Amino acid sequence: MLNFAANLSFLFPSHPFLDRFSASAEAGFKGCEYLFPYQFDAKEIATQLHACGLTQVLFNIFPGDWEAGERGLASLPGRETEFAYSVELAVRYAEALGCKRLHVMAGCADADDPRCKDVFLGNIDFAAKRCLNAGITALIEPINPIDMPGYYLTDLDQALEIINTVGAPNLKLQFDCYHRAMVGKDVIGGLERSVDHLGHVQIAGVPGRNEPGTGMLAYDPIFQKLIDLNYDGWIGCEYRPAGKTRDGLGWIEPWIS
Repeated sequence: MLNFAANLSFLFPSHPFLDRFSASAEAGFKGCEYLFPYQFDAKEIATQLHACGLTQVLFNIFPGDWEAGERGLASLPGRETEFAYSVELAVRYAEALGCKRLHVMAGCADADDPRCKDVFLGNIDFAAKRCLNAGITALIEPINPIDMPGYYLTDLDQALEIINTVGAPNLKLQFDCYHRAMVGKDVIGGLERSVDHLGHVQIAGVPGRNEPGTGMLAYDPIFQKLIDLNYDGWIGCEYRPAGKTRDGLGWIEPWIS
């Protein structure tokens, strides 16, 4: 049996955001994630979580100016003070929501610039320590350059090197099967290599980012591999429904019963 979390930034798009919590619970989800909570008061979200019996699984640290194209601050030289504030803000929300995982977005920066690497390592170390004090796991995620051009962290090897270099016990990998497959890499092999560092998994069909199993990436072998690896964490459903969300949930049934 696997644990699936509804990504409320993607699923149930016809519902206002705060109504997506009840919609996901009614569809059978026990946990939820989303990109960002910061446009809402934490108490509003906490009320929905408690009313619906949902576990808050994950959200992202504040990314900077999203509308202007910023996708995180962690690798950006000169933005360290803003980054530290973004970590503190995220931790405050996480504590209010009972959330035990935070994704630290790297941002768009030159991966070949040694200044960016030094800043990223320092900021990840800072974030991991602050999260550790709060009992939270800090996550980093390779994101494919097709969906997010210029993103600093795109490669699994790069992410594992950073995790090993920082060496924090609560710094883990957010393994997105969609992003891995979009750069032509072996998903199952990547999971096997990452098993000791897995902190969260996300899924979507490839290449359309619709329901798992649509397109060219078969998910049944991936789900079975996660079971074989004794993965007991959450799997975030970060995909765009091709139609109504509930109509497209047939893929999940064999893995939750």
